[in-house]
Amino acid sequence: MITRIYYHMISNKDYLSKAIHDIEDYAIIFMNPDGIILDWNLGAQRIKGYEAQEIIGQNFRKFYSQEDLGLKKPDSLIELALKTGKAIDEGWRVRKDKSLFWGSITITCVHDDSGKVIGFSKVTRDLTERKKADDLKEKFINDITRKNKELEQFTYLASHDLQEPLRTINTFTEYLIDELQSDFVKEDLIQYAEFISTSSKRMSDLVHGLLEYSRLGKSETFKSVDMEALVENVWSDISNLVSRKKAQLDLKPLPKVNGYETELRILFQNLITNALKFNISDSPKVEVSALKQTESILFAVKDNGIGIEKKDVNKIFQIFKRLHNRNEYEGYGIGLSHCKKIAELHHGRLWVESEAGKGSIFFFELPLSIKDEY
Repeated sequence: MITRIYYHMISNKDYLSKAIHDIEDYAIIFMNPDGIILDWNLGAQRIKGYEAQEIIGQNFRKFYSQEDLGLKKPDSLIELALKTGKAIDEGWRVRKDKSLFWGSITITCVHDDSGKVIGFSKVTRDLTERKKADDLKEKFINDITRKNKELEQFTYLASHDLQEPLRTINTFTEYLIDELQSDFVKEDLIQYAEFISTSSKRMSDLVHGLLEYSRLGKSETFKSVDMEALVENVWSDISNLVSRKKAQLDLKPLPKVNGYETELRILFQNLITNALKFNISDSPKVEVSALKQTESILFAVKDNGIGIEKKDVNKIFQIFKRLHNRNEYEGYGIGLSHCKKIAELHHGRLWVESEAGKGSIFFFELPLSIKDEY
């Protein structure tokens, strides 16, 4: 008797509809073949924010971002469901109040007795908290990986680059002592002292560069930065170099971004200074531009300088890595490593496209949704 009553209940569509309607942990929607919403449960109301009377009759595309609509994601999911019977996806969806939530969705074809598709069921889970936890975990792993790489670099520097000026100082100090204990020539002593002084200064500059590298991103919080004004200020600050080189700046419209203002200034100052320093043209030119993409802003610093050989493109971002003799071009190979770290601090990336003798274009890609997490 009990068994007969149980099977009678679950076979009754009213009971099933009531059970589905009362589920609050999942958004369950029924749509016609065109994606028009026909029915909607309490879970959908809780997760998406609409009352049933507000949303029934609307198209389910309403829950997708402009970016996904541009990519025709809702249409591709419907096509996949029609082809295979089911479509599964995860991504950001839009609530009534325009806030976003991370949804795990399954769209399933609904058939009539003859097998014809008469609509779709769409089940959505709100996994925003899981997504945030996953993103935080990924950020933590990336942060640890980056810091380990920095530690490896510091270890290498301590055993190689920083040792070189110390060896020079020790060598010429010994020469100096030997000369003082014998019949010395004044000119030799002066030369030894100059070598020691030069190496000491180099050592000091290397240590200063390391300290600056380690401090990047530690002293500020993210704020709105007017990038166009920032580049104009950088150009003004290096006016002596600009005047000496007779250089020109072609500054395209640049957007405002959220970021570390001091670090962004260092990045563009290094890129623009390098564009002029490594330039033997009679009329050096630097072009700074930006392009807004779907999920990022792409900045570009283009020059007509000496360029970089393809075999050296990946080397230039290593700290203290120099491609030219110090007699040709001054510097310590620190600037571009600073730029690379600044890009990573902004959850972006930095790379270069170049050809020897034909100039370079340095690209800095900055995600649109970056937040201050450091």
